[in-house]
Amino acid sequence: MLEIRHLRTLAALRSAGSLVRAAQLLNLTQSALSHQIKLLEDRYGGPLFERKSVPIGFTATGARLLRLADMLLPEIELAERDVVRLMQGDQGQLRVALECHTCFDWLMPVMDEFRARWPDVEIDLVSGFHSEPADLLKAGQADLVIGSDYSAGYATFPLFRFEILTVMAQKHRLAPQRRLLPADFEGETLITYPVPEERIDLIRELLRPAGINFQRRTAELTVAILQLVASRRGVAALPNWAIKNYVDYDYVIAKPIGEHGLWSDLFVSVPPALKGRAYVADFVKVIREQCAATLDGIKLLS
Repeated sequence: MLEIRHLRTLAALRSAGSLVRAAQLLNLTQSALSHQIKLLEDRYGGPLFERKSVPIGFTATGARLLRLADMLLPEIELAERDVVRLMQGDQGQLRVALECHTCFDWLMPVMDEFRARWPDVEIDLVSGFHSEPADLLKAGQADLVIGSDYSAGYATFPLFRFEILTVMAQKHRLAPQRRLLPADFEGETLITYPVPEERIDLIRELLRPAGINFQRRTAELTVAILQLVASRRGVAALPNWAIKNYVDYDYVIAKPIGEHGLWSDLFVSVPPALKGRAYVADFVKVIREQCAATLDGIKLLS
C-alpha cells in the first residue's frame, strides 16, 4: 500500500539529489532507505528513478508519484500545523542570532518559507554583530542561535557538517598547492570575523596546536573579507557554500585544509522552554530541507 512516508521519501530524493543525502534528510540509514525504495519498486514492478544519473532522474512511474506527493504533502503539512495551532495556540516569536555569519546567504530564503508556514510567529534577526551570541540566549535577548553546539543548558538541534576551505588570491604563493597544511600558514595574515580565536576552527584545531605564528586581521562582512583576500592582504578560512560563487567566477581560489579536510558542525540552540514548540522543530526542518537542496558539499547531521 502506498503510504505518506513513501511520498516523503521520493520528495526527499528529488530535493537532496542523492540516496546518501536523502537518507540524512529523512534521518534514516542508507540501507533502510534503499529497502523502503525496493519494496515500493517491487510493488509497481519497475524502477522509480535512474540510479546512475546526477542529479537523480525519475522514471515515468516515479514522476507520477512525485506529482501526487506535490499535491498531498503540502496539504498534510499545512493541516498538521493548523492542528498544532488549534491545540497548542502556538504563537510567539523567534529572535534569531548568528554565530556563523556566513549563514546569511541561505538563511533569508529559510525565513521566508518559515513566515509562510507560521504567519502567527514573528521571526526576525537580532541586529548587529555579536562575538558571543550564546550570551544573547542567557540574557533573554535572543530565542534561537545558529552556530556551535551550546548543549550545556540549552536544547540543541543538529543541522549539517560543512567543509572549511582556505581562500586566497589567484596568484598567491600557496596557489599551486593542492591542499594546505598548518606549516603553510606560517607568517601569513589570516582574515577573520571579529570573534575570539577559540571560536575559529582553523586556529583552534590546527594552527595553535602546531605552534604556527600568524598575523590576524578582522572584518565583519564576508564580502569585505573576500575583497581583502582578493587584494592580497591575507588569506581566509570560510565555509564552502559562502565562497562558491566567488570561486566559480575566478575572483578568488580555494584549497582544502589538512590531509582530510577541515570540517565543522552547525546546530540550532534554544532555551529549554522552547524545545517542545512545534514551530521551532519546523524551523529546523526547513533549514535542513532547503540546505540539503541548495548547498553543495554538506552532510546532514542526525
